[in-house]
Amino acid sequence: MKKALLASLAAALLSFGAPAGEKPVVGLVMKSLANEFFKTMEEGARKFAAEDGTFTLIPVGMNSETDIDTQINAMENFVTRKVDMIVLAPADSVGLVPSVKKAADAGILVVNFDVTLDKKALVANSLPEDFLFVGPDNEEGSELVGDFMAEKLGKGAKVIIIEGNPGADNAKQRKAGFMRTVEKYGLNLLASNTAHWETEEANTLMTNLLTRFPDVRGVMCANDSMAVGAVKAIEAAGGIGRIDVVGFDNIGACQELIKEGKMLATVDQFGPEMAANAIKVGFRILGGEKLSGWIKTPVKVVSAKDLK
Repeated sequence: MKKALLASLAAALLSFGAPAGEKPVVGLVMKSLANEFFKTMEEGARKFAAEDGTFTLIPVGMNSETDIDTQINAMENFVTRKVDMIVLAPADSVGLVPSVKKAADAGILVVNFDVTLDKKALVANSLPEDFLFVGPDNEEGSELVGDFMAEKLGKGAKVIIIEGNPGADNAKQRKAGFMRTVEKYGLNLLASNTAHWETEEANTLMTNLLTRFPDVRGVMCANDSMAVGAVKAIEAAGGIGRIDVVGFDNIGACQELIKEGKMLATVDQFGPEMAANAIKVGFRILGGEKLSGWIKTPVKVVSAKDLK
């Protein structure tokens, strides 16, 4: 089934008709479209492309957060298609670097956004360590929302971290931000485990952790999809109102949970504009600007007072 999916993706990309006139073609490689965050990102990119009208957009997503083969295949096909630009949110910060190298060697501009590519892997593949990245400060965002929780819970409160995919730099950065909060407020960290960004995996993990640690007071989730799963487990265990949950992404499902008092807060990294911003930066480079390093985009804590 997976081979059939990849073959279908390849055929779709390669059969994509010639763009009207001489419009440049932009390939957008996202993570799982089962995640509401990336669905809204795709919608924002499509809206921007339609309103701008100067380029053709080909968006591609994955079936799950760990399906990096689909991303690699998409990169390969965009290179074969000879697109003008690839805008990439890598599911694996190391695993996608060889594909970026192939695209660069083919003369295709690659703009890295959302999740940073691994610096050591970039250098090992003869790419610059300061390879352009357009995106938020994940460590800052998770620390901000972690601090928001800690201010409510108080010193010594028992907490759990639910981590993202260990192969993604943004997962490492968000955990690092949460750890700053843990140390700063003297929280008692009971466990820190991954649920690979997935809702159902987080639900199962949280269910098991509640059995082990029934006195937990706070749960820091590295994305909102996992926060949804954690809240579901907490609600099933009768823990709503006793256990606070924070997340990261500001998806609609979590906004509703915050309004209902089932979740404390999340981080808005302005997903609908994220891919569009990366594409805009890419066209600046194609227009002759020399850009490298980190172009930082904003983060903001969102709680009930922001959703009235």
